[in-house]
Amino acid sequence: MTITPIPSRRTAKGMKTAPEAPLLVVDHIVMRFPTQDGVITALDHVSLEVSPREFLAVIGPSGCGKSTLFNIVGGLLDGYEGEVKVAGEKVRGPHAAIGMIFQEESTFPWRTVIDNVAFPLEIAGVAKAERLERARHFVALVGLSGFERRYPSELSGGMRQRVSMARTLASEPKILLMDEPFASLDEQTRLLLGDKVLQIQQELQQTTLLITHNITEAVQLADRILVMTYRPGQVKRIIDIDLPRPRTSEIVGSDAFGHYVAQIWQDLREEASRGLLDYESRALRTGAHR
Repeated sequence: MTITPIPSRRTAKGMKTAPEAPLLVVDHIVMRFPTQDGVITALDHVSLEVSPREFLAVIGPSGCGKSTLFNIVGGLLDGYEGEVKVAGEKVRGPHAAIGMIFQEESTFPWRTVIDNVAFPLEIAGVAKAERLERARHFVALVGLSGFERRYPSELSGGMRQRVSMARTLASEPKILLMDEPFASLDEQTRLLLGDKVLQIQQELQQTTLLITHNITEAVQLADRILVMTYRPGQVKRIIDIDLPRPRTSEIVGSDAFGHYVAQIWQDLREEASRGLLDYESRALRTGAHR
């Protein structure tokens, strides 16, 4: 597969700048898993590039290997073919430049908000006064000032997810990986937290990779959207989202926004239909052998 070139950036006056060297490169990743029905290819020569400060969303049907890709890039999964590079350096395993936020919030119930956020700094040996000061900064950044001494049980689901986000941000990773971080939240909270994510990403100038199945969320947040095929997971299409930022409610409700959603839904519908047919055929084969 040929990697889609990273688009050039625009200055404040709208002038194009030269494309930057990618910060994250995923090069021909192949991942296979043994199962009772034989070996399954989860990812088949998946390649992508993400430039500094870019927000890339990865979307696809269930079973396309999105989370597998997330875990490979984050260094949580080995046994794959291909390469992952950060700033030109080949990496295999966890990397200090990469922070991860997962589907389920992962706060420690026995720690207050401030102590949850300070935890990675504590592990890193940062002095108490400094880590608490930095933790307060990131608590404020995610909009939780005033809740520093609350425990997770006193917070809503969306607030707990923001605590998890602040804890990851406290390590100041250059690349932020998010695996459907708002999947368990209602649609209104998802949209509001999406706005908060964009504010944080622009303030910290982070490179962000979002795994999602929500088309509206992807178009709301991303500079580009990578659409994956059903198993084996491959890159079906990469779409540039040419919408102004910030993505206000007027933009989210615009015809242009709706056009992107419809375009991506067409791709997803094709792949989801393939997945449904595969599931039904396997169910029939299983029933025939009983």
